[in-house]
Amino acid sequence: MEHRSNVTEFILLGLTEDPKLQKVICVCFVIIYIISMTGNILIMITITGSPLLGSPMYFFLDYLSFIDACYSSVNTPKLIADSLREKKTILFNGCMTQVFGEHFFGGAEVILLTVMAYDRYVAICKPLHYATIMNRRVCSLLVGVSWVGGFLHGTIQIFFIIPLPFCGPNVIDHFMCDLNPLLALACTDTYTLGLVVIANSGFICILNFLLLLGSYVVILRSLKNHSSEARRKALSTCISHITVVVLFFVPCIVVYTRPPVTFPIDKAVAVFYTMLTPMLNPLIYTLRNDQMKKAIRKRFSREVFIEG
Repeated sequence: MEHRSNVTEFILLGLTEDPKLQKVICVCFVIIYIISMTGNILIMITITGSPLLGSPMYFFLDYLSFIDACYSSVNTPKLIADSLREKKTILFNGCMTQVFGEHFFGGAEVILLTVMAYDRYVAICKPLHYATIMNRRVCSLLVGVSWVGGFLHGTIQIFFIIPLPFCGPNVIDHFMCDLNPLLALACTDTYTLGLVVIANSGFICILNFLLLLGSYVVILRSLKNHSSEARRKALSTCISHITVVVLFFVPCIVVYTRPPVTFPIDKAVAVFYTMLTPMLNPLIYTLRNDQMKKAIRKRFSREVFIEG
């Protein structure tokens, strides 16, 4: 029997249906979005216009900030606009675009965070060969791999979701379109597809998370052979990276390593890894990084001097 989808749009219930709370949500997420975009753009401008761009670590951080700015923009503006509306709808094509954007930028960030861990491993465990191994060509190739990997990941998700028949209802108890809520609405058996989602998203998250934790364990153990000053600098950098990894991967693992069912807690978890993490990343990387703070001060002092 041929299945046909007669759903042209979805209704999003948002974070809450309370009108007063929706106004609070609007203000909170406007602030979060402004901080996120300002912080990430500030890092990009600072690194691009300074000698830091020649360092692989900051080269990768520049791209991470760009990905975070894009990732935050996939859902946050829509959430802010919807909090001002009584009826929150999204067209079918818009919903598919959201799903692709989430997994494209999310997949690229997963790979880039793994690349950044490898960069720290080479810098700390193989310092004499660091410049040779992490040359600009290799760094550019690794960034390219993260973009291609993210694109393939997002494309695979869309490839499985678009053909599904949606016959109604079309109400999504979420503030965004995502795999599990959509699988729950499909008027066909999605058990096998749910396993594919776990394999594609959940397994990737778990595998990369374990690889990252393992690499940082090796790095921290190798610090025993370094001077106290070198240990302090390396430890500060690694703690920043580990914090970002945990904040991003743990919520993703919670959402994507289970059968396609939805829970009320999913909304809060999704807010964390799609909006709060991109906002926190610039703060984590700048507040614990003396070079970044000096570069930002130098950048601003130069701008003020030029204007004066």
